[in-house]
Amino acid sequence: MERENGSMESFSEAWSLVCDYCKGRITEVAFTTWISRIEPVELDFAGNIAVLQVPNDFHRQTLTRCYTSLLTEALEHIFGMTFNIRFVIPEEVAPKEEETVSSEDYEYTFDTFIVGPSNKFAHAACMAVATKPATLYNPLFIYGNSGLGKTHLLRAIYNSIAQNYPEMTIIYIKGDDFTNEMIDAIRHGTTQDFHERYRKADILLVDDIQFIAGKDSTQEEFFHTFNSLYEAHRQIVLTSDRPAKDIATLEERLLTRFEWGLTADVQPPDFETRIAIIRRKAELLQIDIPDVVCEYIANRVKNNIRQLEGIVKKMKAYYLLNGDMPSINTAQAAISDIMSNEQPTPLTVEKIIEEVARTFGVSAADIRSSKRSSNISKARQMAMYVVREITQLPTASIGEEFGGRDHSTVVYSLQEMEKKIGKDSRTRATAEDIIKNIRDR
Repeated sequence: MERENGSMESFSEAWSLVCDYCKGRITEVAFTTWISRIEPVELDFAGNIAVLQVPNDFHRQTLTRCYTSLLTEALEHIFGMTFNIRFVIPEEVAPKEEETVSSEDYEYTFDTFIVGPSNKFAHAACMAVATKPATLYNPLFIYGNSGLGKTHLLRAIYNSIAQNYPEMTIIYIKGDDFTNEMIDAIRHGTTQDFHERYRKADILLVDDIQFIAGKDSTQEEFFHTFNSLYEAHRQIVLTSDRPAKDIATLEERLLTRFEWGLTADVQPPDFETRIAIIRRKAELLQIDIPDVVCEYIANRVKNNIRQLEGIVKKMKAYYLLNGDMPSINTAQAAISDIMSNEQPTPLTVEKIIEEVARTFGVSAADIRSSKRSSNISKARQMAMYVVREITQLPTASIGEEFGGRDHSTVVYSLQEMEKKIGKDSRTRATAEDIIKNIRDR
């Protein structure tokens, strides 16, 4: 393929990598609302221009204002060069003889989930729930480390029920997005609509439920939502990065309810399952990867299914963009790129303050302000402590991040927090959960 100009087919194939990059850096709600609706049109290497189609002019204005830098960064990461992005709306794009519809939904089905000894119990439980919702296992609680297929199983349940029970209302939500939606409902006086949306669902699927822990108002809301659905014989499925009993600041009444039904774990796949995952992904992407290359990848990436699939996607992109056939060399390059991309984004003080604010039910602006109410003061001390623990910033720099407070104020706050953590197990558990949640993002 000539590098001077990317064909529509090639750009479409590689676009999923751009989307994967963006997904890890913004919330799922933001991705679904703004990024997922973009269609790749043209990639001009000679002119350094990427043409992207969006639904309407309002969408274009929002992307231009809020997401251009992210998309530019993603394109540079995938293609190795900087592009100027041009957003177009449908009426500005010449009609094509044949439209290509692309979707990632095919990835999230039971047929595309590779079953092995490490996940067969969780897979069977999810299949049972999808076949007969709210009949066998309710709630179903699935836990395991990131990248092992929990989200795939949750999405597969969604897609299966949507196909077989089209009359059912299904909600899929991330734990932190549930918190954000609830906060927005309180701020805008739409809590009744919020209650109606969740408490009248037939199926509630919550990914990363651990993110509601420690947030009192969120846990209170979810407690009532859970009760309403359970009593109405509606299906609830939850995933977490750890067993419910290990979520330190999860309220006892929620812990008890999460364990009412069935708990299933997913573990890292064995070698044979990793090979099967690579081959299945290659088959779906219509790329032939030699056995020796499959084995090379499986021997080097052992604990993360998402990385295995990402490596195959990357090798397909190499082939489409440069004509590079799958080999040990391209596998090495793909592994290096994926491992680099999977590293957590640098944690900013802003992200830490936002997580603490959600936990304490205040705003980030409150934490940075001069307000001295009890709850805001506690949140501010906690935020300073977590910033110090995660970033290791000097106290003077921490003070600057918190409204220009002086060194002595920060030192006092840190000392107070250390005393509380040493004496109060609840405070210690809250700090530990906040730190874990931030590092897991």
